[in-house]
Amino acid sequence: MRNVTTAPVVITGLGTAVRGLAGPEGLLGPPPAGHRDAPDPVSRLTGRGLRYKDRATRLAMVAARDALRAAGLTDESGDPTVPGAGTGVVASTNYGNVDTVCETVSTIAESTYLATSPMMLPATSSNVVASWVAITHGLRGPNLTLCNGPTSGLDAVHWARLLIAAGRLERALVVGVEPDNPAVRHVTGTAGDDPVDADGASGPFDGAVAVVIESAASAEARGARPLACVGPYARRGGHAAAVAAVRALRPGTVGLWCVPEHPEGVRAPAPGLGAAAGPAPVHDLSALYGPASGALGVLQVAAAAVWLDGGAGDRDDVVLAGAGTGDAGGDDASAALILTGPADAASRLVRSAP
Repeated sequence: MRNVTTAPVVITGLGTAVRGLAGPEGLLGPPPAGHRDAPDPVSRLTGRGLRYKDRATRLAMVAARDALRAAGLTDESGDPTVPGAGTGVVASTNYGNVDTVCETVSTIAESTYLATSPMMLPATSSNVVASWVAITHGLRGPNLTLCNGPTSGLDAVHWARLLIAAGRLERALVVGVEPDNPAVRHVTGTAGDDPVDADGASGPFDGAVAVVIESAASAEARGARPLACVGPYARRGGHAAAVAAVRALRPGTVGLWCVPEHPEGVRAPAPGLGAAAGPAPVHDLSALYGPASGALGVLQVAAAAVWLDGGAGDRDDVVLAGAGTGDAGGDDASAALILTGPADAASRLVRSAP
């Protein structure tokens, strides 16, 4: 039998819910001027049951719906095309439902628990985003939410792949989401601030991105077109160590480097780390869309998939994604992930066949 721990895992669907962004393709460039004043993507949701869902959950539902449809897992009406038992959800958010938690704590402090709403209390669970996405689309595989600091988004992609490698899932919907609201700004110490940087990003990131990853065998069996292949992952105390770990496993020219937030003090991949040439072109999504916290890693993976699928680099170029600066920037850790083109998945699938 083929070794499931080395079997290729591919990306087959992308979805976004970001003001002013028409789709994932926009992640490769700056957002349009005034994008924060564009229509709210949450307005695309219709139907009952939205009243008691927080903003992060609603954003995640929009991105998830688009990613599932793009991957061919749902039809135009939203009905599933494959059984939900083989699909799970891994969400990444550090501040997702902090508004609900803060409101509930304030209510209890002022009026005791008797004043709380039985409809709102379940929404104080940190797993509310993954749970509602799974319930909405009938995805009955494992679902969990990671709240793991700046590395959380890349960690979520890694854990989704582990679930697939372990045979718990055929595919996983990975969602990265962070809302911008008064509670988030209060917790992060940015209350009342509205900073605008040189690229026009204003305030924290407000939005969601979803990525469908699945075993290459599963994608091939149902005729899904891979956009990219998920390569080696590492989590270390420092950025340089995380990059070195993944580059040792997957050398080659880094055609695009998706950098961590606040990348001051971290260095681009150099020839000594296995790159054929360096430094690599830098893509700083936080500078473009605002600090994205737990959503950043998933944003990077989606941008990488668009770049690789579009053939922007040479055939053998890879994308390096990094989240968390580790020792260099005072974060508790740094994570790195390599993504390769869809042709890499096809060749690996042939090599791992029985």
